[in-house]
Amino acid sequence: MPQEEPIDRGRERRAKLRQARKRQQQLLRIRLMAAGVVLALCAALIYFLSRSAPQSADPQTVQAASTASSAPLRADQQVEEQLPETVIHFAAAGDLIVCDETVNAGGASYDYSDAFLDVLPLLADADLTVLNFEGNLVGSPYGTATASAPTQMLTALKEAGVDMLQVANSRSITNGITGLTATLQAVRAAGLEPLGAYATNADFRAGKGYTIREVEGIRIALVAFTKGMDNMSLPAGSEDCVNLLYTDYDADYQDVDTSGINQVMRALAEEQPDITIALLHWGSEYNDLISDSQEEIRDLLLSQGADVIIGTHPHYVQSIEYNQDNGQLVCYSLGDFFGAADRPGTDYSIVLDLEITKDNNTGDTRVTDYSYTPICTTNDGGQHRVLRLEEAITGYEMNYVEAVTPATYEDLQYNLERILDRVQPDQE
Repeated sequence: MPQEEPIDRGRERRAKLRQARKRQQQLLRIRLMAAGVVLALCAALIYFLSRSAPQSADPQTVQAASTASSAPLRADQQVEEQLPETVIHFAAAGDLIVCDETVNAGGASYDYSDAFLDVLPLLADADLTVLNFEGNLVGSPYGTATASAPTQMLTALKEAGVDMLQVANSRSITNGITGLTATLQAVRAAGLEPLGAYATNADFRAGKGYTIREVEGIRIALVAFTKGMDNMSLPAGSEDCVNLLYTDYDADYQDVDTSGINQVMRALAEEQPDITIALLHWGSEYNDLISDSQEEIRDLLLSQGADVIIGTHPHYVQSIEYNQDNGQLVCYSLGDFFGAADRPGTDYSIVLDLEITKDNNTGDTRVTDYSYTPICTTNDGGQHRVLRLEEAITGYEMNYVEAVTPATYEDLQYNLERILDRVQPDQE
């Protein structure tokens, strides 16, 4: 199936911009070296004139040479001169649910490269990519009963272009703090970075609850929280191991943990990042409702410096709100990136792409645009995998060799319509 042309063009455009920036820096270095040679020659001339003919030297000549040697470099001679703007792309995918269906997608050898192959352009093309990993890595047996995944699943995600995994979610402590510790170790061993959870309280204090990554000179702060952990409680002595949105996180999810959220956000603000992205595992499963407490959390985070809020957990795609004036964006739920897909509405989702622009003169950094690509999890022909919706539809209509079945084609058409309705619901 052919790759999506706009994605290819975006990748090529960003590669050309980086190449142009490198060429400009090389040119500036050459200019500076040339200027240095000229200055050295002028200095030598002054020295020669002062030694050989101090009485007859032309004062104007000496003055001109002296002026040349001390003249400041022009703006186009500065080595560190920057382009007016720096543009990067941040991609986010929804929940990867560790269950029998997703584990078995790798076959006997647990090879998941085919499962993620079609969406690789969406994940790998971005400068930084994150998704919500809802599972543990505590060894076999794998699947729904233990929520444990083979490490090969992480390897496939890394090779597909994923950089970071949110691990603050319903499965954070399914296998206890020992399981959380093993999961964090496995994620890092795979070359990925976990977000929102810590092996010990001391680790939380050292990390302060957030992560900062620099991409192309833009400092991105990421913070992840979860509403709860499937009604499980953190044991005594490990109270800070998972970033939580509620104080009653093991019961009713009504009392927003304002103090805990503020503690993390204020510590983060001291780092003075260029942009802050909050990843929230929140809301109600299989429900479109945006609760009052979600709105309270949204307003709290935005007031405390968050520029972007990206949600997971409902398993449904929900609406996106974007304020073009201040660059703030809220995506309430991305849906399931890769799950069992055994309930209506859980088999389709989106991969969100944020265009982040930094004005290198003022330092102002914001989301200047966004787009999303509809995707779906199918079990077409017994192959459990993630597909780009529109490309799969086109492949069927063009009679591609590996096209989906007629029944799946009808489902894809329906799913595409539902995604459009959910992301931008009609305003009555």
